[in-house]
Amino acid sequence: MGLIHSMLTRFHDRCWHPATPWRPEKFPFFYGWVIVFAATLGTVFSIPGQTMGFSVFTEILMKELQLSRVQLSVAYCLGTVLSGVMLPMVGRWMDRWGERKMSVVATVLSFLILLFLSEVVHVTQKVMLWIPGLGHTWVAFLTMTVGFFLIRLSAQGVLSMACRNAIGRWFDRNRGWAFSLSSLVVSFSFAVAPRWMNLLVESYGYQVAWQSIALATLVIMAPIAWACFRDAPEQSGLCMDGRLFSKTKALPMDMWIHQEMNLAQTLRSFSFWVFNLSFAFYAMFATAFTFHIVSMGDEFGFQPEAMIRLFLPMATVSVLTNLCFGWINPKVRLKGLLFVMNLGALAGVFGLYALNSESGVLAYVVGNGVAGGGFVCLSGIVWPRFFGRAHLGAISGVNMSTMVIASGLGPLIFGFSGQVLASYRPALLFSALLPLFLAVGSLWADNPQRRWARAQATPTLD
Repeated sequence: MGLIHSMLTRFHDRCWHPATPWRPEKFPFFYGWVIVFAATLGTVFSIPGQTMGFSVFTEILMKELQLSRVQLSVAYCLGTVLSGVMLPMVGRWMDRWGERKMSVVATVLSFLILLFLSEVVHVTQKVMLWIPGLGHTWVAFLTMTVGFFLIRLSAQGVLSMACRNAIGRWFDRNRGWAFSLSSLVVSFSFAVAPRWMNLLVESYGYQVAWQSIALATLVIMAPIAWACFRDAPEQSGLCMDGRLFSKTKALPMDMWIHQEMNLAQTLRSFSFWVFNLSFAFYAMFATAFTFHIVSMGDEFGFQPEAMIRLFLPMATVSVLTNLCFGWINPKVRLKGLLFVMNLGALAGVFGLYALNSESGVLAYVVGNGVAGGGFVCLSGIVWPRFFGRAHLGAISGVNMSTMVIASGLGPLIFGFSGQVLASYRPALLFSALLPLFLAVGSLWADNPQRRWARAQATPTLD
């Protein structure tokens, strides 16, 4: 047994060594850009766990499982909230085990869970045979709750968080640019995903669609995650951005790390909660209107294809906003960019409320595009800049948990409004209050490192 344990240990160490399968320090360019490539691809492969990955399956699942809109929304909410509760612990695991291992595990689990979802009707029938006392509705509801929990945890939670943290650990001065370039692919992938998946479902059925995505996830993303990801540049004798900046070189005040803040210190920061809740609101709202996009289109007089087509111009605005934020963020304070993001979210809410008018469509597309672009950029750069990298996994875990829970509540709130109140407008009016308050709060969301700077005479560059 001792020999077997020793052999397994050596295999493990060799398999996960930073020099396996190649040495990042030997690349002719900064290896952080390989990280950006892998993280971008990983984020794209998280789509099955994202709301737009479910939006084309919503009506099908309701029909196949004989669930109402509210019942499916509650299952989605419960599964999402349960996955969100797990994410702070997952964040601590990520600090311990690293993004490389966690991304590979998340990818393999996503493959298995997608296979499970493709057979969810058969699973429901089998459970009813094993436990005949349970009614069909309860079994279908519980089965979908489990499926939502697992795929939201693995793909939308762990894989997304690992990819975002990986870029954050490899870049400092160029962090905004790295996230902006990544978002060029991610935003358009998210925009075209509903149409592509809808075409796949219409051509081959929902089962083959999920099975095909599962196979692609295992065959493509798992090997790339193992081969390309590295947990930190220092493991390979490198540093962030590819070169050491002189301490005498001028850096914006907000880019100096004076104190690596732990999770307890972070949770006492007003700025953390303003940024965190702003990201959570966007996750809630974007998830809600994406999850019920077909039904909302019916209320506002849009055909499903017409509603889905709006994702493309929205993605264009999102990418342009993200590039702008990525370029300007080293030169301005992030709280100003957060203010713009929240105003965009507010415009997006009112635009959806008035979607049956041309001005409403414009506000919906531009507002959500600005909010989405700001979200992608700011959610990647703010945590390492405000709180450092030492506890990035734990901090990101709390943030991701909040966003995931909010994204689970969004479809439930809107589903209740659409089915019980017979209109989505009451939910939209409620939603408008949150970005309004958060926009005001963002004016005081200062970088905590400024406070630490006043207590230290000589800063150190993270």
